[in-house]
Amino acid sequence: MITSVLVANRGEIACRVFRTCRKLGIATVAVFSDPDADALHVREADTAVRLPGAAPADTYLRGDLIVKAALAAGADAVHPGYGFLSENAEFAQAVLDAGLAWIGPPPAAIEAMASKTRAKELMGAAGVPLLAPVDPGAATEADLPLLLKAAAGGGGRGMRVVRELAALKDELTAASAEAVSAFGDGEVFAEPYVERGRHVEVQILADAHGTVWALGTRDCSLQRRHQKVVEESPAPGLPAELLTGLADAAVAAARTVAYRGAGTVEFLVSPRGRPYFLEMNTRLQVEHPVTEEVFGLDLVALQLSVAEGAPLPPAPPEPYGHAVEARLYAEDPARDWAPQTGVLHELSVEAEGQGEAEGVRRRRGAAQDAVRLRTDTGYGPGDRVGPYYDALLAKVVVWAPARAEALRRLAHALLRARIHGPGTNRELLVRSLTHPDVLGGHPDTGFYDRHLDALTAPAAGEGERHAAVAAALADSAARRGATTVPARLGGWRNLASQPHRKTYGDHEISYRVTRDGVRVEDDAVRVVSVSERLVRLEVDGVVRDFHVSAYSDHVYVDTAHGSYRLLAHPRFTDPSATTAPGSLLAPMPGTVVRIADGLAEGDRVTAGQPLVWLEAMKMEHRVTAPASGTLTALHAIPGRQVEVGALLAVVATDPAPEEQPS
Repeated sequence: MITSVLVANRGEIACRVFRTCRKLGIATVAVFSDPDADALHVREADTAVRLPGAAPADTYLRGDLIVKAALAAGADAVHPGYGFLSENAEFAQAVLDAGLAWIGPPPAAIEAMASKTRAKELMGAAGVPLLAPVDPGAATEADLPLLLKAAAGGGGRGMRVVRELAALKDELTAASAEAVSAFGDGEVFAEPYVERGRHVEVQILADAHGTVWALGTRDCSLQRRHQKVVEESPAPGLPAELLTGLADAAVAAARTVAYRGAGTVEFLVSPRGRPYFLEMNTRLQVEHPVTEEVFGLDLVALQLSVAEGAPLPPAPPEPYGHAVEARLYAEDPARDWAPQTGVLHELSVEAEGQGEAEGVRRRRGAAQDAVRLRTDTGYGPGDRVGPYYDALLAKVVVWAPARAEALRRLAHALLRARIHGPGTNRELLVRSLTHPDVLGGHPDTGFYDRHLDALTAPAAGEGERHAAVAAALADSAARRGATTVPARLGGWRNLASQPHRKTYGDHEISYRVTRDGVRVEDDAVRVVSVSERLVRLEVDGVVRDFHVSAYSDHVYVDTAHGSYRLLAHPRFTDPSATTAPGSLLAPMPGTVVRIADGLAEGDRVTAGQPLVWLEAMKMEHRVTAPASGTLTALHAIPGRQVEVGALLAVVATDPAPEEQPS
């Protein structure tokens, strides 16, 4: 019997496993890197062991240190979570060799599926349909577009779509470098890229007694940079024959490698409904909560039970209802998904009918059909989101009896959430969940390629400006120490007040405090009441509430129709904050992993040419030349950590044609 579990991971998944362990009366052990010393998963564990360093290669990818930590802390089992070493057969074997229980599949099963190329050979022999691999060295125009994939690992790392042969070499280099950083294995292979395909997967669970469950389907087609953003169960709109075929293929895959524990078999379904095997993830998936909600199961509890040798019932419970999960990332979708960092002051997602704990089986009936919301996170108030690890802040999940209701309620919960800290993809999620393609049950992997500009366009209307008005008035109330300022004030001098001005983002707000109250220099806005945290404005005859929270130089304004993150500009500009024209600044904190081959000061560069590659939150980001010209300075050095705004290089741009010297 397992009495103490070490989770060889961090963040949200570590907290998730700890939650079930506490419910079952099992002690918990965390491991942590130096940046994670005060992380939520460390605070929630009974015991914690330090892994010195910051980079994953020095900490969460050091299997030897993790095994030593488990033994030192008295754990008798190791749960790998997802990512890091979760699909590393050598680590699984090292755990077993140390006399510890491994909460995962046998090392031989992990090894069989660890390489996507070898896994496809096994699945082809088992009769599972496959996409034929393409030799990158012999690829022709007829083979395009191609999808490059890391042979080891997952999560979108080491994946690239290639549409031009001229770009193939550079994309292979980038994919391999990213795979080495994420998984320690640079092997990359190529296969045809299926346009408008759907990513559909089957959750499996197997015991040591020959029982294999296929727990329905999940659709994970909404992806950015080949990482999932929105997932749902069951996959909508698939014919019964296809569903049966997917389940049978998943069970066959599990039996082929004598699988045990939780795993996922992933397929690409073409627009014509033909399925192709992609890979088998020999671990728990990030999106496992939607399956839990639909089947009323606790998959972590079942993982623990299977690891203890207990048999599964002959068949799983019947699925009921629909669940949708949205991944809330600290990133800016409008700027090439650039990760965002900083302090997370508040993360509050609320909805009526808060969800049940995992593993509570729901029954049909009016009381049990209440919509439920669940938030899985690895952060608490005041925690810092850093550049070293994945940008995932939280997973927000809604279960409802019907798909349309689940989508609507999830969008509503995200819209009303209070998220005070780094910029997030919240607005993108809300717009995605309400998009006609998604509502109609026709998601595909090219969704963001086609719709990203529209989904990230500034919101229409004056909502942000009115939020800036509220921020300025709340700041005024805070400075005066006022608790509530009504529309009409008394006791003021009978003199015309001078206007006060404050700038938030792109909006300069001008207002006056007079004997008749606070008046905004905007005929469409009438001030109803003002306090430090709540401002009530009447806009075109409609009264709206604005909840204002200020932290240092950012202000967050939450309303019933959306939230706004505003930069509060100082009254006077700091001259040292200006930069020379043509400066390339780091768009996020990260590590310089490489610079363009042979790049040196004095070189000619062209607009859009990649010059520097940064790695942040385990993803590579290109910094390109802003215009054609001459590289006059190069400060980026491979291996150096840089902060956001750091000067990487300077390009002296070519003069306009009319400015050319005669």
